[in-house]
Amino acid sequence: MAKAPSTVGASTYQRIKKDIIFGKLEPGSKLKLDTLKDRYAASLSTLRETLNRLASEGFVEAPEQRGFLVTPVSREDLIEIAELRVLLECYALELSVRNGDTDWEGNLVAAHHKLHLTEQQLLRGDESEKETWKRYDWEFHQAVISACNSRNLLSAHSLIYDKYLRYQMLVLTYRGAEAVQEHKDMFDAALARDARKAKSLLEAHIRNGLEHTLNAM
Repeated sequence: MAKAPSTVGASTYQRIKKDIIFGKLEPGSKLKLDTLKDRYAASLSTLRETLNRLASEGFVEAPEQRGFLVTPVSREDLIEIAELRVLLECYALELSVRNGDTDWEGNLVAAHHKLHLTEQQLLRGDESEKETWKRYDWEFHQAVISACNSRNLLSAHSLIYDKYLRYQMLVLTYRGAEAVQEHKDMFDAALARDARKAKSLLEAHIRNGLEHTLNAM
């Protein structure tokens, strides 16, 4: 979900990746270059480069001599992605809580505030801003771990999070007050610098989300 430099190639990459994550390009669907050229106003060379990059990240498959297609989904793949998210995000959270300064605290407070307001909107039955909700959800989780002081860890987590998000968007339903409370408890534990409690809450949060998504598939 991170923003990339504003170049034609980067813009095309971000747009196609977003359309895969948010289900506009459906799992298993063929990615025909001529169709994509019109849809994204990009050259064939840019599209090939973009699709090869997305294939290296696991969002696209490129079977030999069969062009490109959106990577299919499966319950087994989702479970594996969720387990990787637990490993990466819990470790990053522990480092971040340990290293975070007042700027980290301020960013975390702001991120949780935006997420909480959007969650309250959903609880009132207004589901018109689901994409905004998921963006604020990402920003909150990223804010919690942002002080881990490891670019490689943050990069790996971002990739796994996007794969996890794709499954959530395919079966997007809201867990409601339970998820709101989980975010609040995690937020409080992080600010209190209670890494053990925050990690336990985060793992439960991810596993509850996994169960919810599996049941909706």
